[in-house]
Amino acid sequence: MRLIIHEARFLILSKALRQQFISSDARAAIRNIIDAHLEDTPPRLLDTSDGRLCDRTAQITAFKSSPGYHELLLSTINNKDTTLHMKHIHDMVVAFFSCVTLSHRWGRKEPFLHEIQDKVIYKLNPIEGFVKLQSFCKIVRDAGYRWAWIDTCCIDQNNHVEVQRAVNSMFTWYRHSALTIVYLSDVPPSSHSGAMARSAWITRGWTVQEFLAPRIVLFYQNDWTFYLNDHSPNHKESTVIMQELEDATGINRRALTAFRPGMTDAREKLQWASMRETTLPEDIAYSLFGLFGVHLAVIYGEKKHNALGRLLQEIIAQSGDISCLDWVGKSSEFNSCLPASITSYAARPFVLPPLSDDEIHFSVSSLRDAGAIKSSSRLYATLDDLTAPRFAQRRLHLPCIVFTITEVARSPIQDQETHFSYAVKANGLDDLLITTEDKLVLFSHTVPARQKFLLVRPWDRNLLELQDFAESSDFAESSDLADDDAQSISSEDYRTAPSSPLCKPSDSSSGDDLLDDSEHDLRALRLVVRLRQPFRALLLAQQRSGEYRRVAADHDIIARVKSMASVDDLMDARTLEIL
Repeated sequence: MRLIIHEARFLILSKALRQQFISSDARAAIRNIIDAHLEDTPPRLLDTSDGRLCDRTAQITAFKSSPGYHELLLSTINNKDTTLHMKHIHDMVVAFFSCVTLSHRWGRKEPFLHEIQDKVIYKLNPIEGFVKLQSFCKIVRDAGYRWAWIDTCCIDQNNHVEVQRAVNSMFTWYRHSALTIVYLSDVPPSSHSGAMARSAWITRGWTVQEFLAPRIVLFYQNDWTFYLNDHSPNHKESTVIMQELEDATGINRRALTAFRPGMTDAREKLQWASMRETTLPEDIAYSLFGLFGVHLAVIYGEKKHNALGRLLQEIIAQSGDISCLDWVGKSSEFNSCLPASITSYAARPFVLPPLSDDEIHFSVSSLRDAGAIKSSSRLYATLDDLTAPRFAQRRLHLPCIVFTITEVARSPIQDQETHFSYAVKANGLDDLLITTEDKLVLFSHTVPARQKFLLVRPWDRNLLELQDFAESSDFAESSDLADDDAQSISSEDYRTAPSSPLCKPSDSSSGDDLLDDSEHDLRALRLVVRLRQPFRALLLAQQRSGEYRRVAADHDIIARVKSMASVDDLMDARTLEIL
């Protein structure tokens, strides 16, 4: 009998120990899933069920106190399908911690962290910004979500480390939100289409990423009713609202509904933000970090041209995209090749109209002699050897094709009091008229100048028609995309050499080593045809130390290669150091 009792006790104890062991493993597995999910959410959230502000520990404690958590632990003991069960745990974690973010324009009196900490927001005096906070949390709660986030009081504005993290994480937070509510405080009830376009929300710098990043967005009027009385679950699927947003912002429909962060189309993204405003001048650059997928230091107190310069430097350094140099306005103190203000990107860049098939065929045929083929191949090899643009100590090392200026003369056309117009001649180029605020040194063949001036064409490797089969920066940096997003990307999204009638099916090889001589010669001739087209030039002035500075013009400098220019006129290809 004693033996039977001991065996029974042993079995009970063994079962208890086994359950404790499994329970411990289950807790660890669940915690790992929680931690992974919370990496992409704000560390401090408002609990809409009781109106209190919760840090990360309080959020996890709330989950462990919920009936769902204990059900997960019990089901783990008996569940044998680990993969299926892990998915079930993941789904429950996501459902519990789903967070709703707010996009809004700050008012005169917004509640800050110290004003709501350890308080119930529903019991606070409903004045000014507190009303907005309370209404937002009630809307979120009524929609079935427990957690809400608003930038005014969920960030400790006095904690530099926290602000630094928030600025660099905000795009991700909006991206992974279950829903983003856009509150149009100046749009009255029962407004008609067009009212949103007149809202101050449209003009703010931070709101660009706040409506591009989320997958689900709902617009509310100032009485917290749906804009245009649209009760659909996602206003990004509303043709009327998205058309109004596209017209008001200049951002194309595809980007509005399915934006992906990265360096692609950098110049276009800068244009989206070019006319927006921020309370703090540095924020116009900081608000774009998420759009480009960069993480940089947040240094409030630095000048806006320095903040913008650091961002542009990073874009060029990571992507080699020289479209950031396409601007009109004043040069930055950060580097003369960069603009002092983002407003310099407001105008659309110069785009060369495509050549017709007949023009291409005629141009290539006219170059098909032994001398031209040899020169073209030599030029192709020279340009292929140029390195990518890079920054070092704020100095831009820019690969470019150089045209030496031989004459600068005052133009008789002077239609502006603050600008000077100059007639400029350069080797291999048609004569130009350049208008600038700067006074240029006048010189000619008979009266040489002590200072050297150049017109340069920044080198774009896409003109080589090479394909890169590595992932583009968008895909490499878009780890936050959901699987269904990645599967929905069509083949046209992959960035290769620019599509052009110049490109042939045989251009699909990954390098010159796969090309036979005839194809290599043909590609070199096509390159020369492209280089003979008008292009946007930069005017550079050499400094005493040998480096160059860009001379900013008040309009695009569109240079044209002389019709009879030889390939040799394009051979001066080198990397210049620009201050």
